[in-house]
Amino acid sequence: MKVPATQTNLSKIPFTERRPVLSVVIIELLILVAMFIAGAYATIKELSYTAPVLIAFIPISIVLILYVTLKKSWGRYGFRPLTEIPRQNWIYYLPLVLTLICIAFNGFRSFTLQEALFFVFFTLMVGFVEETVYRGLILHILLRKKSITAAIVASSLLFSVTHVLNILSGQSAEDTIVQLVYALLTGAALALLIVKNKNIIPLIIYHFIHNLIQFLGQDGRSVSVWDYVILVILLLHCVWLILSLKKEPALPQVSGSSKGMA
Repeated sequence: MKVPATQTNLSKIPFTERRPVLSVVIIELLILVAMFIAGAYATIKELSYTAPVLIAFIPISIVLILYVTLKKSWGRYGFRPLTEIPRQNWIYYLPLVLTLICIAFNGFRSFTLQEALFFVFFTLMVGFVEETVYRGLILHILLRKKSITAAIVASSLLFSVTHVLNILSGQSAEDTIVQLVYALLTGAALALLIVKNKNIIPLIIYHFIHNLIQFLGQDGRSVSVWDYVILVILLLHCVWLILSLKKEPALPQVSGSSKGMA
């Protein structure tokens, strides 16, 4: 009995292309479930506050490395030489530098060399995992079937959703709202940057330095004026990137999508 040609052709199309939205939902759910299980285990065992992320992200990072390597997709997901970024486009990373300076103005606590080395490893791993998942896998999947606007909005919202877990940490409503908006604007800015320059390396570096400064910063700090300054910088950064993309005759493509900004 012969299999219809159309069915045979469909079977050769990757699941992520046939069901992009479902693929993204599955990835997000797997991340959230992994974090929930790791958090529950760390709570039961009374481990440190960094334990849930370590327990969840170490195996995730290994899986990501194996997956991207076996698929030979490092370049597809933006892992490319920095020299491929046009010289004139480096200016679009300047607002990220400004946000790092603002974060540093909040001050630092005293810490040992051992603590600093641990947080270097910790934040580098988090930066790699989150950027590869949200600005690599998820954005890439959505760009193949959806418009650039839809892909950026969806990936940014999902990135923000992962920070909802902080609501359960007992922080104030203001802190939680600021953090969610912060994550949303950060996700949008980073997604716009990879669409423009097709390179994930600067985003991982920024994510790494951003988190490292925060972990070595003052403990128990509530929202400060600098946090609102950062929100304004990120918002203006997104507007700037959107306008720059609209002016381009042909948008740079991360994954072969031919659909532009709405």
